[in-house]
Amino acid sequence: MAIIRSKIGIIGGGISGIAAAKQLAKYDPIVFEATDCLGGVWKHCSYRSTKLQTPRCDYEFSDFPWTQRDNTNFPTYEEILDYLYSYAKHFDVLKFFNFNSKVVEIKFVGDREMNYFGEYGSLLTGNPVWEVAVRNNQSQTIQWYAFDFVVMCTGKYGDIPNIPNFPEKKGPQVFNGQVLHTLDYSKLDQEASTKLMKGKKVVVVGYKKSAIDLAVECAEANQGPEGQPCTMVVRTLHWTVPHYSIWGLPFYLFYSTRSSQFLHERPNQGLFRTLLCHMLSPMRRAASKLIESYLEWKLPLEKYGLKPEHPFEEDYASCQMAILPENFFTEADKGKIMFKRTSKWWFWEGGVEFEDNTKLEADVVILATGFDGKKKIKAILPDPFRSLVELPSGMIPLYRGTIHPLIPNMAFVGYLESVSNLHSAEIRCIWLSRLVDDLFKLPSVEKMLEQITQEMEIMKRTTRFYKRNCISTFSINHSDEICQEMGWQFWRKTNWLAEAFTPYNSQDYAEEK
Repeated sequence: MAIIRSKIGIIGGGISGIAAAKQLAKYDPIVFEATDCLGGVWKHCSYRSTKLQTPRCDYEFSDFPWTQRDNTNFPTYEEILDYLYSYAKHFDVLKFFNFNSKVVEIKFVGDREMNYFGEYGSLLTGNPVWEVAVRNNQSQTIQWYAFDFVVMCTGKYGDIPNIPNFPEKKGPQVFNGQVLHTLDYSKLDQEASTKLMKGKKVVVVGYKKSAIDLAVECAEANQGPEGQPCTMVVRTLHWTVPHYSIWGLPFYLFYSTRSSQFLHERPNQGLFRTLLCHMLSPMRRAASKLIESYLEWKLPLEKYGLKPEHPFEEDYASCQMAILPENFFTEADKGKIMFKRTSKWWFWEGGVEFEDNTKLEADVVILATGFDGKKKIKAILPDPFRSLVELPSGMIPLYRGTIHPLIPNMAFVGYLESVSNLHSAEIRCIWLSRLVDDLFKLPSVEKMLEQITQEMEIMKRTTRFYKRNCISTFSINHSDEICQEMGWQFWRKTNWLAEAFTPYNSQDYAEEK
């Protein structure tokens, strides 16, 4: 079968793949999506109760506002999928999508001696740099493609579950009940999921958003005297938030305005700014303490042993703040959700056992233990590039959250987190399209690595959970630098008061004409 030649290939059809296809539409990109529909994790990793954790106005494309963007209710995953499809249809990007097309191998066919970045000219050289093998899920045939440039949008979540390691003969194989990951659970319809948990002793392993939502669904399936409680096995505690109001103040005032982020360290800030940031650190800690005091007052954290030891700021700085379902602690008060703190656990034939030698009987164990997004990339990238994806720290080194300085003619979108991952993906795709258009040049490899190192060091100093590559405490500065590189005005508001005290969102970054 002859190789199909094209300029740009995009791998993945989630929000990043959709954004990349729209911004690179002039090049007629080919988008490979392994499933039969777009939407990524919103389609394939959502439960019936899954909702967005931010208001609509914080999760929208800059040129396609929600029809009810002032609706304060968080949209369901079905509403988000409808929004994404509407966007794709409106901008006619579905024509670029090849569904049921799974990328199984990538080969580097470029010149190994050539520096593809910076002063060495266009990223679209006219010569293939990557060959991509794609398997059609229906016919099982393999088709090879050749591209000048490839955009990886497979994302950090979904597809490959992160399964804990267990001692020998203490894994799921010894358990007489049913074990599944949230990836498996998300494939069940409402009837099947209710049947799985109703009247069963269910253990949910984890305490992040997916685990919390799952525990509530389990509690709702076990109402009445015959219902069984759901037990959450919690290793690491994180701060949870009931809503976006702290002591009557809007949450965005603490972290999402230019003035609030002025308190936090950022890259390229210089000696004076570094000293000032150090002097202002008591204000930063006070903001975190104020939020913690509200959460301890509002939520029964002490009662259930769920108060984290680390500051709230560390969870926000690592993009791990979760919004609680309204009835989470209501169900806990009714005894339908219970908690077990532990650092180590394993299976026995009747359930799970803990390091304190206690045992918990279970019929079903659901692992809400996350995903291994890096493994998805490593599975298809060839050597030596596979070994460059992840540093010993566990972080992915990406300039502007998009370009790996040592992997030529390839971009990565969707691997850097912030308060709004959709906005992060879109503005980086806008930046990427201008880079491909030769409207600006990349710095030298050395300069890019220096920038990446600065950002990673800031993340390490800000939170112990730095491996998530989160820029939430300096997201506005990150966007400022992207705008400057594109030649855009980086102060986007209409006046200095709005600039200092109102939150930034996608609408502020509508493309300049």
